[in-house]
Amino acid sequence: MRAIVFVNGEFDNPEETQRLLRPDDLIIAADGGAEYALSVGAMPYVVIGDLDSISSRNLERVTSAGGEIVRFPVQKDETDLELALKYAARAGATEIVILAALGGRLDQTLANLFLMALPALAEIDVRVVEGKQEAFLIRAGQEALVRGKPGDILSLIPLGRDAEGVTARGVTWPLDDETLRFGLARGVSNELVEERARVSVREGWLLCVVIRR
Repeated sequence: MRAIVFVNGEFDNPEETQRLLRPDDLIIAADGGAEYALSVGAMPYVVIGDLDSISSRNLERVTSAGGEIVRFPVQKDETDLELALKYAARAGATEIVILAALGGRLDQTLANLFLMALPALAEIDVRVVEGKQEAFLIRAGQEALVRGKPGDILSLIPLGRDAEGVTARGVTWPLDDETLRFGLARGVSNELVEERARVSVREGWLLCVVIRR
C-alpha cells in the first residue's frame, strides 16, 4: 500500500502532484497539509496534528466525507509530520511519498528530511518528492536502484558519520567500495549515464538526492 503524506511546506507543483496521485493511495495530511491535498482533489483519509494550520471549513469538509481527525496538543514532542509518518507505518504502508515537506524554514526542512531515519520506517520505501527533486535514505547494507535519464543529477550525502563501502554504478563518476566523509561534499552533483544507477553502502547512511533534468 502506498501512503501519500501532505505536509504544510511549500507547494509549488500542484499539476505534477495530480499526475502522481493514484486512486488507491492512502492520503494522510499533516495538519495544514490537508489544505494542499484538498486543492488537488485528494480527500484525506486522516488529518493528524495539532490542527493549528487547517481552516475550520476544510476540517468540516474532511469530517463530512468520513475522514478521521487525530488531534494532538500544540505542546508535544513530535512534529505533525512525525506523527503522520508513524500513522502511515502503523497502517501498513509499504511505500510513503512525502509532499510539500521542503522550503520556508530551514530547521523544518532539515527535520523533515531526517525523519526518514525513523526506526518505524526502516522497512518502508520512503521518499520526499518536490517537483523534479526526490530524496530518500540508503541505510547500511542496502542497495538502491535509482531510475532516471542520462544527465539527471545524483547526490550522495553522508548523514551523521562517514559512509563507508560506498559503491555507485551507472554514473559519470563511479565509486567502488569507497568512503564518503561526513561534512565533505565529494558526493554532490554526480550524474546518471544510464537509465538505471545502483548505489550501495556498507556502513553508515546516505541521503540520496535525485534531480531530474
